[in-house]
Amino acid sequence: MLQAFKEHIEKNFPDLFVQQSLLACSGGVDSVVLAHLCHNAGLNFSLAHCNFQLRGSESDKDEQLVRNLAKALDKNIHVIHFDTIGYMNKNKSTVQIATRNLRYQWFAKIMEENNIPTLMTAHHADDNLETFLINLSRGTGIDGLTGIPEKTPTISRPLLPFSRDEIKVYAISKGIQWREDGSNSETKYLRNNIRHNIVPLLKELHPTFLQNFKATQKRLVATSEIAADHIQKIKEDIFTDDGEMVKIEISVLKHLHPLKGYLFGLFKDYGFTEWNDVANLLSASSGKEIHSKTHRLVKDREFLLLSKFLPEDEQVFTIKENEAEVDYPISLHFQQVSKIGEQGKNVLFVDKETLKYPLRLRKWKKGDYFYPLGMQGKKKLSKFFKDEKVDVISKQRQWLLCSDDKIVWVIGRRPDERFKITDATNKIVKVTWAK
Repeated sequence: MLQAFKEHIEKNFPDLFVQQSLLACSGGVDSVVLAHLCHNAGLNFSLAHCNFQLRGSESDKDEQLVRNLAKALDKNIHVIHFDTIGYMNKNKSTVQIATRNLRYQWFAKIMEENNIPTLMTAHHADDNLETFLINLSRGTGIDGLTGIPEKTPTISRPLLPFSRDEIKVYAISKGIQWREDGSNSETKYLRNNIRHNIVPLLKELHPTFLQNFKATQKRLVATSEIAADHIQKIKEDIFTDDGEMVKIEISVLKHLHPLKGYLFGLFKDYGFTEWNDVANLLSASSGKEIHSKTHRLVKDREFLLLSKFLPEDEQVFTIKENEAEVDYPISLHFQQVSKIGEQGKNVLFVDKETLKYPLRLRKWKKGDYFYPLGMQGKKKLSKFFKDEKVDVISKQRQWLLCSDDKIVWVIGRRPDERFKITDATNKIVKVTWAK
């Protein structure tokens, strides 16, 4: 196994030979064998062990074994004790989620503090099969069937081609000591149930089931990469990104078949999961929108508008009379000048004596109105936006510069008539928006 491991590292993880890594070691057979293989292959690594204090003295024995392993291999070791129960109670999480969050947050901290680019974990082929079956049972696309990635920018899984049986046989043949976690035999957990009750039946049905699965998964990974490349090219053609939102022409989407398959590929990375809702949005009335946890998708006439989901912002920011620069939430520059210069959408000239300080900077809200410069009478902002064909997301992001309860400037769009420069103006303030 050692020779096969070395060849696998040389082919797929050459960086592990020249850079330091952090190896997550629980004390189980897979992580202990990984440590021995990496040591014998000449890799530079340190060990990290989490004591979750969930199994009393058994947890302490796991820790002691890993400490002994680090001493035997002459490797640095990082150990931490977690109040896992306290974390679970505070965050109302399951033990699996709690232990995962705690360990990966700690691993990331160690890597940052010690300039370690890669975390090695001991996931193997049986873990991959179990993940495949879990995703299949819950419903998934092709990405869920490709299983655990062999490597990411920060995580390497060099044991992934090897089975649990191969790892145990190697450990026994080399006299390697490890610890068994009793909770791994409890079938109340989905993964353990699949491991102990389903996978053995599949292997019994076909002796080479695991090898066949690995070959099939390689093909799935290749197919997934082809599909991802195709979707990316479509995105480049039909997604127009202005930095704040993405604009997608609905008529183009409607010509993609199968429609829901394409919608899944195009929008899954933004957290959307209800594909009937996305499909229905294409023929919905303008202004209709759906949300994922991270993004908003809005129907706006002939387009879909995609943007990050920003909660309603009710904050009001004040600007004092002597302030020349405002950096947050947008960048504004205030300057007293002697005459009107070149004007534009990002520049406002206003009669200072009409202003009541402190000025206020806020988002627009329903019922707002102003007196558009150059027009007769007042106008609701909602009507102004409609006439200007301002899309839904841009409306929600619109900032207003206000004097008391009056709108001075719909920033970047139109000043208010009541604050314009006249022959009677003695003091002129120039306001510049650095968009």
